[in-house]
Amino acid sequence: MNIWQGHRVRLRSVEPGDWETHFRWNQESEMSRRIDRVYFPQSTVEAQRWAERAAAQTASDAQFHFEIETLDGTLVGSIGTNHCDARVGSFGYGIGILPEHQRKGYASEAILLVCRYYFQELRYQKVNAVVYSFNEPSIKLHEHLGFQLEGRIRRMVFTQGRHFALLYYGMTSDEFAERYRQALPE
Repeated sequence: MNIWQGHRVRLRSVEPGDWETHFRWNQESEMSRRIDRVYFPQSTVEAQRWAERAAAQTASDAQFHFEIETLDGTLVGSIGTNHCDARVGSFGYGIGILPEHQRKGYASEAILLVCRYYFQELRYQKVNAVVYSFNEPSIKLHEHLGFQLEGRIRRMVFTQGRHFALLYYGMTSDEFAERYRQALPE
């Protein structure tokens, strides 16, 4: 049993050799836009340095960057936790799956693996996800997983010449336990 492995994917830390995959991902403007924003072009040297730094990271205040790979070792995306507040017991995350690997259940399972760990091992009681209002696939994913829409902040994202809202979704540890009692390998 590996707590970081589900039926489709496993989560692992970044390895220095992952730079090539991330460099390729950084060329995906639409993926970048949905995750954060479109950045200036990145050099291969910069991508290599990022991967080396990320590979040497340790969890800081429960924040961590995970690589998402299929059980056969194909790197399909990443998920990183953020805004981890142990006193309140809440955390957030950001996730990205390469377009050719989307809609195969990888994002769902990665989110559930992270939630299970934070709820069952670190005693967090609430997970939050921020989704851009133009990111329809992410909206559907979070609603399918049982996240509740908790708020909308208008005109907080600017891309493609327009402003969009931020949508705030959340799920409690009790809601997670009720819904996903048997969903993942033990």
